[in-house]
Amino acid sequence: MPENKYNTIIVGGGIAGLTSAAYLSRAGQKVLLIEKNKECGGLVNSFTRDGFHFDAGVRALEDAGIIFPMLKDLGIHLDVVKSKVSLGIENDILHIEDLNSLTEYRDLLKKTFPESEGEIDDVIRIIRKIMKYMDVLYGIENPVFKDLKHDREFIFKKLLPWLPKFIFTVGKINRMNMPVEDYLKTIVKNPSLRDIISQHFFKNTPTFFALSYFSLYLDYFYPKGGVGKLPEAIKNKISEFGGEIKTETKIIEVLADRSLLKDQNNITYQYDNLIWAADLKTLYKITETEGLLPKIKTAFEKSKSLMLKNRGGDSVYSLFLGIDEPLESFRKIAKGHFFYTPSKTGLGETHRGELDYILNNFELTEKKQILAWLDKFTRLNTYEISVPGLKDPELVPPGKTGIIISFLAEYDLFNLIQKAGWYDEFISELEDRVLKVISDSVYPMLKEKIITRFSFSPLSIENRVGSSEGAIVGWSFQKSMPVINKIQYSDRSVLTPVPSIYQAGQWAYSPAGVPMSILTGKLAAEKALKKSVQKKIT
Repeated sequence: MPENKYNTIIVGGGIAGLTSAAYLSRAGQKVLLIEKNKECGGLVNSFTRDGFHFDAGVRALEDAGIIFPMLKDLGIHLDVVKSKVSLGIENDILHIEDLNSLTEYRDLLKKTFPESEGEIDDVIRIIRKIMKYMDVLYGIENPVFKDLKHDREFIFKKLLPWLPKFIFTVGKINRMNMPVEDYLKTIVKNPSLRDIISQHFFKNTPTFFALSYFSLYLDYFYPKGGVGKLPEAIKNKISEFGGEIKTETKIIEVLADRSLLKDQNNITYQYDNLIWAADLKTLYKITETEGLLPKIKTAFEKSKSLMLKNRGGDSVYSLFLGIDEPLESFRKIAKGHFFYTPSKTGLGETHRGELDYILNNFELTEKKQILAWLDKFTRLNTYEISVPGLKDPELVPPGKTGIIISFLAEYDLFNLIQKAGWYDEFISELEDRVLKVISDSVYPMLKEKIITRFSFSPLSIENRVGSSEGAIVGWSFQKSMPVINKIQYSDRSVLTPVPSIYQAGQWAYSPAGVPMSILTGKLAAEKALKKSVQKKIT
């Protein structure tokens, strides 16, 4: 086989692309994984700054019946610890330990909103029901990662008894597909209570996905050394299996009729199969379809139109801090993964109506009006706070603490401010306000002890990961989905209109987190392998 010709080329070295490459190289294919950055991992990534270890994307991982089976199947050992979660509203903090913590969460909500006791009971009842559905959904190791030809015990003792429950549960889940904000309006009259429950989640998140998070909190784990240890372990397996990885390489053109890729240096690569595990809008923008059969070309153009009409989901802003304060000071307050809301008022229209007005009238909006909105937004928001050293003390210098403070953020606002020429000023103002809110409330020790401070915005994510609108879990829930978004059809999510091109990762399926990215990576690899076998036979 010529040097630049491969059985399968995977574009995108995030967790989906790494998974595809690992399985295909293990199967003996000549595989090339192409990644535009210096390192692989995408949104599952870690780095060190000034001696402090930080996680650049996800702060913890949930198994979901997928990650651990994948690791076992590939022969990967990963040292992990439980990533325990705390929830806080104003001065009250709940440490989630087990299923009984849901009762404590109910009591916390009732203490905060005593006028809404009945509505809180209704919400908790629904969360309990969803947790039972989650037990079914992820109740067994995902069969995609099992050797079903030889593991008869798994088939008869686990898979077959589970399937009827799964089918029944999927029906229930699909009936809870409406946006969580709209769903909560039908049972909760108190707008602040609705906000406190829902502002953890992306805009218009389907109800089942949003209210299942209490189950996910109990499932979180953390690799020792940081979340970046997961992609690092898979990358090592690819090399062990003989796969090739090429980093700092950006694909600028896909010549679909000739099965060729071209990179930024005009080097071309030929493939039998292509798995696109990067941003899907980019695939449809750079693919040349001249020479394809008219039927395929028409289908591709139709999908392209649908993709480009839609947009990525919410993005995130993260503030990274190195603190001259020992871990013990933070351990006394909350766990290493902490969801905190400093005000029970809730965001209300701050992150919706008021922000939409600013975005739609940006040229007429003065800087001081945007900063006044920012004051309110940072005071009323919910923050995801991660302290890596509380999960693994080796990740910080002795006597010090690294902390990551994140919240969901609107890409368009940062983009408009950058175009207006005051991006750096805005970032500084935002950092100052976040620090003030958090140090005036839950972590007063932040005020005088910061020794390292920097942040990543939605534009940072777009530039590094390449995701449309800096999205962190794929497509926006605010419009119709241009991809599969029902779990019973997940095997179809990897197909594109071009028979030799498959898609995987965050943007191939929505909602998508790390487990779904791994699953689509494996499914895409299976399709490519099956096609290669059929080609040999014919």
